[in-house]
Amino acid sequence: MLFDFTLSTPAQGLVDITAEVQEAIKESGVNEGYCIVFCPHTTAAITINENADPDVKTDFIAGMDRVFPDLEIFRHSEGNSDAHLKSSAVGASETVIISGGKLLLGTWQDLYFCEFDGPRKRKFYVKVIGG
Repeated sequence: MLFDFTLSTPAQGLVDITAEVQEAIKESGVNEGYCIVFCPHTTAAITINENADPDVKTDFIAGMDRVFPDLEIFRHSEGNSDAHLKSSAVGASETVIISGGKLLLGTWQDLYFCEFDGPRKRKFYVKVIGG
């Protein structure tokens, strides 16, 4: 079953999408299987990271900015080459096991939509597969 979601994002940051993904699993009725969370944008990404300390999200963006700064040498006319690099490094999707009708995540883990070129209205997809 395929679900699509829309969200508003900040200029840069991680948006917790765990509840939306869990709701898709509940609606699908799948008790055992897996789901794929996919981002169809080239300047955003999907990741799993810590949910306990909000500083982790801030540090994540600060670290990405340090590793992939916006450089004057970039030729892309839209001026967001750093966002494209960040998106490719993090990745467009995550696959998570479903067990007992719930995401099988670690104690401190949640799913995040990573915005590197906002603010924008964005989409993400969740494919729930039983098995």
